[in-house]
Parts: sequence; structure tokens; C-alpha cells
Amino acid sequence: MESRIRKRYDSWREGLAKNITFIVTKDCQLACKYCYLVGKTENERMPWETAKAAVDYILSNREIFPEDAVIWDFIGGEPFLEIDLIDRLCDYIKQQMYVLNHPWFDAYRFSFSTNGVNYGSEKVQRFIEKNHDHLSIGITIDGTKRKHDLNRIWKDVEPEKGSYDDIIGNISLWISQFPEVGTKVTISSEDIPYIKESVLHLYELGIHEVNINCVFEDVWSEGDDGKFEDQLVSLADEIIDKDLYQDYVCSFFSENIGKPLDPLIENQNWCGSGKMLSIDAAGNFYPCTRFAAYSLRSKRPVIVGNVRDGINLNRLRPFLTLDRTTQSPQQCVECEVASGCAWCQGENYDAADTSTIFQRSTAVCKMHKARVRANNYYWNKLFRKLELEDEPGKCERSKPQQIMSPIC
Repeated sequence: MESRIRKRYDSWREGLAKNITFIVTKDCQLACKYCYLVGKTENERMPWETAKAAVDYILSNREIFPEDAVIWDFIGGEPFLEIDLIDRLCDYIKQQMYVLNHPWFDAYRFSFSTNGVNYGSEKVQRFIEKNHDHLSIGITIDGTKRKHDLNRIWKDVEPEKGSYDDIIGNISLWISQFPEVGTKVTISSEDIPYIKESVLHLYELGIHEVNINCVFEDVWSEGDDGKFEDQLVSLADEIIDKDLYQDYVCSFFSENIGKPLDPLIENQNWCGSGKMLSIDAAGNFYPCTRFAAYSLRSKRPVIVGNVRDGINLNRLRPFLTLDRTTQSPQQCVECEVASGCAWCQGENYDAADTSTIFQRSTAVCKMHKARVRANNYYWNKLFRKLELEDEPGKCERSKPQQIMSPIC
């Protein structure tokens, strides 16, 4: 288990690969309540000509894209609504990388985050069979039926109808095809009481890696941090008392969080905005999907180029200067538990007082501090348990799965 997880993170999750995202559609079957995509529409889907032009520009400008590996990412809305376009585009990408003798030909992934509704369809399954060894697919399932259905509801259905029953049948197929899968769970104010049962439920389904985080938007109510901490402490007890830590991962627990940071040494930007590239149906380039119009509540989109004129490096330059200190208030820089406190650059921009990317949103501050307290409880209890069991080396064997688990 450890070696498989290490191999995956070493290859694709340590910032070595260029991340290129195609917004293939702004449509989705669901209307998830916490979704940051506020401008979903059925009428905006990427044309083949735009997708092809983007690939041609990217592959013919090696000096702008010098990375040794690439992640071709497809999102929506729901990306598999556009499986015909995606299938054709992926074939074209592979063909052109071969024809151009591009270094990415042997170092690429096709990445998807899907709601799972049509995962089992014939076209999607045919695409998976053809590209299996180069695929990273995550199905979003929020946990138990009551937690999942609280937020992940069908669009335009009255009364509200949750989607758990419509995707649960595809989970076993997904796991059989990708045994090392992980899922991403989102926490908002309303579903805090269901965190523990949901993580354990996902383990029972056979998902060994649960990547889980709080939404970055300012949705938190008074007392949410206390409820959050209680849920995580209770989850920690269950994981440790039942030895689940030996085979399962929950990203809420990591030895790397909850410590002060030296801004002279650990001053990197948390987010990859500016180092990524996102393309919409009109052929516009963005530093990240969160800067496209359909992701923003109140700000104008930030366009850094297009498939016709290429990337405007002057528009991109401010993103490349972002770091922790240039955008954080002083209390964040000096915070005693700063490590592991995440942010989203797009949410920073959307929530800022002006149209700046240099104002960090602190809406998740109290939730991060609650997580740190629960995390300290988890590790203290785990090390105490392993010391009492007096099994040399067992403590060290338990660490890698937890340490390498991503925060967001």
C-alpha cells in the first residue's frame, strides 16, 4: 500500500507536471449546494476547433511549457457529458505528442473529477478501457447517503432529490478498475455532524484514501469549529482503536500541519494559480479555473490570453510573484499553527475588497485551528498506542500514508 501511494504522489502530485485544464462544458446533472461554479449553463460547450487549437498552441511552444510531464485535466460542470469530444481530443493529443516527438509522450495523465452519474455508460467505459494506464479518475462521493444527499442534489428536481442512489452502483466498478482510487469529500456548515460516519462509510466501500477539506467560502456559523473538532476527535478514536490507520488514509490527519512557519524558508504560495493553465469554450486562457467567469460571484474574469494570440506573459506575471507573505495578513504570517492552513487563490480574489489577488481570505481560520487541535489529539493517541504495544518499527510504518496525504 505504501509503495503504491508513494509512486503515485512522486509522479504526479509534487508539482513536477504541468496542469492543463479544459473546461469542456458548463453543464452538470447536479446542483450541489456548496459548488463554487455559480454560472453553470447548458449552452456553453467546448467546440472541437477550440480544443484542437489549444493543444496545437501548447505542444508547439515548448519554451513556455518546459515541464517534463503533463496532466491533461478535463472538468465541467460534469466532464463526462462531453465524452465524445474528450475521446477525440485525447486521441489527438496522443497522436500529436508522438508526431512531434514531444517529451510528454511518455509522461502524461488524463485526469477527471466526476459526479459518477454516467461513469458506467458504454462510451465512458470504452474510453477508460482505451486509456486506462494513463488515467486518474475521481468520483465525488461525500460519504453516507444522508451526508451526500444533503448537498449533492439533482438539478431542476422538486422536491430535492439526492444523487447517492444514482452513483453508488458505479463505485464498485470504479474501484475494480482503479484499486488505488481516492475520493474528495467537501465539508460545509450543514454536514459537519456527519463527518465521522461518512469517512468510515467510504472506508467500508473500499476507498482507502479519503481526501477531505472544508470549503474556502465564508459559510461558517458560530460554534462550527467546536462541532468540527468533536467530529474529528471521535473519528480519530475510531481509526486508532480499530487499527484502520494501517490501511486507510484521511487527509485531515497529517504530521505536517499545525506548526509555525519561517517566512524566509517556507514562503511559497499554497495554490498553483499561474503555474496551471485553464481553457474555456471560447478559447480563453486563465491562470486557474477559479478565475473564469462561471466560478466568480462578483469579480470580473481574469483572462491571460487565448488560443489565437497565445499567453500574455505580462498578465500572468503577478501570479508568479504570489507567495505567503505578499498576500497574508500579519496574524497569518505569525500564526503558531500556520502550516497546513490552505487557501484558494480564486476565492481570495473573489472575496477581496478590491480586484486584487494579493488579499488572502481567512474564512477557514477557525476551522483550521480546530483541525490542528484534533490532529494533535490523533497523533498523541497513535504514538501512545504504538509505544504501549512496544512493536519496534510499527510507528514508522504507519507514517507514510498519513504524511503524504494531500490537504486539498
